[in-house]
Amino acid sequence: MMRFSTLIRHPAEWMIGGTVDNAVVLTSRIRLARNLRKIPFPGWATAAQRREAMDLMLPVIQELRPMKDAFAQSLSGLTAVQKQVLVERHLISREHAARTEGSAAVIERRQTLSIMVNEEDHLRMQSIRPGLHLRVAYDALNEVDDALQEQLPFAFDRKLGFLTTCPTNLGTGMRASAMLHLPALVLSNQIGQVLNAIARLGLAVRGLYGEGTESLGNLYQISNQSTLGESEPQIIEQLERVISQVAMHEANARLKLLEDEPIMLHDKMGRSFGVLKHAWLMDSKEALNHLSVVRLGACLGFFPKETVRLCDTLLMEIQPAHLQLHCGQKLSPEQRDERRAQIMRLHLQNVTSPVTVISDHNHHPLSDSNPSPEP
Repeated sequence: MMRFSTLIRHPAEWMIGGTVDNAVVLTSRIRLARNLRKIPFPGWATAAQRREAMDLMLPVIQELRPMKDAFAQSLSGLTAVQKQVLVERHLISREHAARTEGSAAVIERRQTLSIMVNEEDHLRMQSIRPGLHLRVAYDALNEVDDALQEQLPFAFDRKLGFLTTCPTNLGTGMRASAMLHLPALVLSNQIGQVLNAIARLGLAVRGLYGEGTESLGNLYQISNQSTLGESEPQIIEQLERVISQVAMHEANARLKLLEDEPIMLHDKMGRSFGVLKHAWLMDSKEALNHLSVVRLGACLGFFPKETVRLCDTLLMEIQPAHLQLHCGQKLSPEQRDERRAQIMRLHLQNVTSPVTVISDHNHHPLSDSNPSPEP
């Protein structure tokens, strides 16, 4: 069985994009909710019943082909910091981290598949991939779901479909979502209009860590809300269509800002880069917002292209639990702010300052290497 330290040593492949285009759509995620027949759902079950359900499911999950040599651990065997690291990596939910007795997590080596045992439902399975690849994520999870159905008695109703704790998950029990980086829509004040249009289509927009969380670093999670009366392919097709449109709006907004507001963009890049490279104290919110600007700059050519991957890695490494895990001790908020700034300075020391040429009818051509003379 894989150790926690081995699991966390490397970033998940979906966190750093790989060869996939993740300039706007960072990740695609599919989640399925399933429950066992004849055992009360976790919210109504006693501790003994939750343990019974866990003991029934865990051996079956660990025998799945994709879960060979996976990390498998009851939550009662993890520290608070270790559980929070899994939350920060989107491998378990905040609600799951709050549970102990009879709850467990099984996570595939590359962290593209994870299964929560006894969260809100007996099983919450998820598949996550870089870029806009909802179908790829679904196919991988569907294979796992089919294998589990052969061995576990799932609660299913001919009329209602899969039975779930929350009525909004009834039917397919599927939630599909994507995480998008939308800084240009925010900078051009179009984000409200776009989010309202998404809501009118019956989709949900949430922050970095899902329901009840705010958008940090201009990151938004878009997902389906209804699962009853629609098939999985229908849900995925609608979501992919909407996400593609939002991504196109963001790409167009980036190009328009570059064309219409080059000096403003260059100023923002320089300020964010300067703060990240030289600050000695920095909280999570400030760090994420500055990283968002630098990531946008890397996508637009202000910084070397590999800076995108560096930003994606740092998005995770500067989270509170990751900082404490790497330090091997509990840190006060002030100590975390100091450590976070130190990591930023270390990782950005070899990144060159933002360079571009600004030229329009009102300005002489400018670049940092060729400043215009004083009048």
